[in-house]
Amino acid sequence: MTHIDITYEGDLSTRCIHSDNGSEVLTDAPKENQGLGRVFSPTDLFAASFGSCMMTMMGFTAKRLNIDIKGMRATVTKEMAEAPARRIGKLHIEFTCPYRFPEDVTQKLTQAAANCAVHKSLHPDIIVEIIYRWGES
Repeated sequence: MTHIDITYEGDLSTRCIHSDNGSEVLTDAPKENQGLGRVFSPTDLFAASFGSCMMTMMGFTAKRLNIDIKGMRATVTKEMAEAPARRIGKLHIEFTCPYRFPEDVTQKLTQAAANCAVHKSLHPDIIVEIIYRWGES
């Protein structure tokens, strides 16, 4: 079980400390929501976790298949919804991998990504768009 200790630092900012390894993450509310916007917002971290989790799952599969996906990149675009409440409304993610693989391999990689814990934890009202670009830099 993981514990994260969070301290409110004032000015709509928090400091999050991972209990196992001591790493820290700072958050700010975004400028458009009365914050300072100096670092990731909590919902930015959510979007980053989504992309990172999917890519990590592809990494597990690539390792098992003895292939290399080093250099794969992802860009996540997060759109907020205002109604019925302020929340994440849409996540668009584009993966770009410098390697082209046979169809059965890309299928295994995309299936692994779809089964990441963050993806499986998303509320069904969040619109998710995923694009994969294989063999592109």
